Amino acid sequence: MEIRENVPLAPLTSFQIGGSAQYFVEVSDEAGIREALGWAREHDAPFFVIAGGSNNLMPDAGLAGLVIRVTGEKFQFTESGLEAQSGCNLLTLIREAAKQGKGGWEKLAGIPGTIGGAVRGNAGAFGPEIKDFVTWVRAINTKTEEVHEFSNVECAFDYRMSFFKKNPEWIILDVHLSLGTSEPHLIDETIAEREKRHIQNVKAAGSFFMNPVAPQRIVNMFEEEKGVKSRGGRVPAGWLIEKAGMKGAKLGGAQVSPQQANYIINANNATAEDVRELAAKVKEEVRRQFDVALVEEAVVL
Repeated sequence: MEIRENVPLAPLTSFQIGGSAQYFVEVSDEAGIREALGWAREHDAPFFVIAGGSNNLMPDAGLAGLVIRVTGEKFQFTESGLEAQSGCNLLTLIREAAKQGKGGWEKLAGIPGTIGGAVRGNAGAFGPEIKDFVTWVRAINTKTEEVHEFSNVECAFDYRMSFFKKNPEWIILDVHLSLGTSEPHLIDETIAEREKRHIQNVKAAGSFFMNPVAPQRIVNMFEEEKGVKSRGGRVPAGWLIEKAGMKGAKLGGAQVSPQQANYIINANNATAEDVRELAAKVKEEVRRQFDVALVEEAVVL
């Protein structure tokens, strides 16, 4: 295990923002995680776990303590689906599964990050969510180092939520997915749709806010304007932000994307403080106009 010092974190995130890690280590498996946790205990250092960095806003001052980056990318196909280490890139897995004729999850193509991150946040797009495919998840408790295999039910999936997001002391090690028949053409079609909405290849953390449950009058307004039914009383955060007049708003180097209002982008050497202050203004305006509280989907450290 190689512990490095003063490692820049910005290049390891899709936001391209943030200072350096005081200490940094990359681990690929359970043994590596145990060793890293032991080092943190021995040195009385706080620790932070990251993977693909697609959903993180790192602080400008960096992080004191040990940053553990999970990088394991091994996977194998089973009779019913796919077993993968948590550090595997989600799109890579979707493409590799399609080569084996396995799929059903092609509409998740283009969601940035790792399979572990997708499970933690119950990532979803265009209908399906990762919960629809998870059979079990192996995870390690950072306090006790107990390893437990969680069934789909035990994962307690909800909208952009899971047991692991609510209980961050658990680090996901491996994921098993049950897959159906692949429709490979949907992969590129889905990515093209995301490109059309200009939510690819920008310096951002994906959707910054979760779609909120809204008062009935706001739900009615959305359904009448868009001609679609609300799911569970939720309305798109991007729609609310745009209706509040915040689409394209700027603060320092940060900007609410002019193309997708639920993206806050690093438009011009933004700092984490720029992003946090702009997000606060967006939340304030949406609350003032619609009496709706936006909650971050991005992990703001």
